[in-house]
Amino acid sequence: MKLERVEVVHIALPLVTPFRTSFGTMTTKDTFLLHVVTDAAEGWSEFAADPEPLYCSEFVAGAEIVLRDFLLPRVAALPHLTAAALAPATAKIKGHELAKAALETAVLDAELRSYGMSLATWLGAVHDRVPAGVSVGIKDSVPALLDDVERYLAEGYVRIKLKIEPGWDLEPVRAVRERFGDALPLQVDANTAYSLADAEHLRRLDAFGLLLIEEPLEENNLHAHARLQQRIATPVCLDESLHSARDTASAIAMDACRVVNVKPARVGGYLEARRIHDVAHAHGVPVWCGGMLETGIGRAPNLALAALPGFTLPGDTSASSRYFAEDITEPFVLQDGHLPVPRTPGIGTEPLPEALRRFTTARRDLWRPRRAVTLD
Repeated sequence: MKLERVEVVHIALPLVTPFRTSFGTMTTKDTFLLHVVTDAAEGWSEFAADPEPLYCSEFVAGAEIVLRDFLLPRVAALPHLTAAALAPATAKIKGHELAKAALETAVLDAELRSYGMSLATWLGAVHDRVPAGVSVGIKDSVPALLDDVERYLAEGYVRIKLKIEPGWDLEPVRAVRERFGDALPLQVDANTAYSLADAEHLRRLDAFGLLLIEEPLEENNLHAHARLQQRIATPVCLDESLHSARDTASAIAMDACRVVNVKPARVGGYLEARRIHDVAHAHGVPVWCGGMLETGIGRAPNLALAALPGFTLPGDTSASSRYFAEDITEPFVLQDGHLPVPRTPGIGTEPLPEALRRFTTARRDLWRPRRAVTLD
C-alpha cells in the first residue's frame, strides 16, 4: 500500500452517566479518530486517551503533534506500507504508545480491508462471541452503587468490576457481596491509588473472594507489586504497569502479577497486544481485555483481540449502551451476557456518516504528500 492522506476527526460523545475513578470523573468521551487513506483501502482507529494527561502521560493535543511531526513522516517514507513495518519505522520515537497504536490500527484496518480479511481471523481468534463484564465507577453512596450493579446484572453482564480508592473499598465490596452473593464474579480496580504501606488494609479484601485486584500500587513498580502479592491472597492484576511483552514476562517472573489486563492502545497496538497474550498464555496466566470507554471504533478491534484463546476472563468489552446513548458506529448489543466478534474485513466496523457529523468538533488533514513545485 501507499499512503495518500491521513485525517484527524475530533469527536465528543456525552456519557450516559458520569464515570468516576481515582483519577477523576468523566462526563464526555472527548478524543479523535484517525482516518487513513491508501491506494488500496481506507482505515479507521480511535485514540484512546483523554484531553488531559491524568490516566497516562499522553493526551489528545499532544498525540496529534506526535503523529503529525514525528510518526507520520517516518511511516510515509516506507516503500511498502504495512502494519508490521510501523514499529521498526517509529522505534526511535520514545514512548507515545497510544499515538503509535492509533496509527498502527488505522493502517492495519486498511491493510486487512484490502485483503478482505477480518482482524479476528488475522489475530487468530477462536471464539465467535466473548463474555462481557462491566466496570462500575465510584459512586456517591453504597445504595447508588447497589442499584447500578443490580441493573447491570439484569442486563446480562457476567462479571462486575468495582472502581476503588482509599475510603471507598471495603464497604462497597462488602455491600455488593452481601446483596448479590459469593457466586458473583467480582473484581476491583484501584488505578494506582494505594501504596505498599496499605498492604494490611488491602489484605482485608481477601475475605470477599475477588477474582483480582487491578493495579493497586503506583504504576511501573513491579517490585512493590511482588511484595504486595506475597502479603495478600487476592491475585494481583497489572494494567498501567505493562507496556510490552517484555514487561509482562518480567512481571510474571517476579510474581508481581497473576493476571494480566491487556489494553492494546496502552501497549502500542494489536501486534504487541497479541505478543503479551502469547507470553501470558504460555505461562498459564489468565488474560482479559481492558477498556478505555471506547466508541465502536475502538470497541470492535478489542472484541477481536478478546476472542484469542488466552483471554479466559470476561473483559471490559461492554455494550455500546453502557457508555453512550448513541454511538458513532452501529451499536454493539449484549446477547446472553456476550458480545459478537466482528467478522467483516478490517476492524469490522466504520463510522456512520450522519452520527459522525453530529459528534464531530473538528476535522482536518494531518498528512498529505508534498507536491513537487515546477518552475517555468
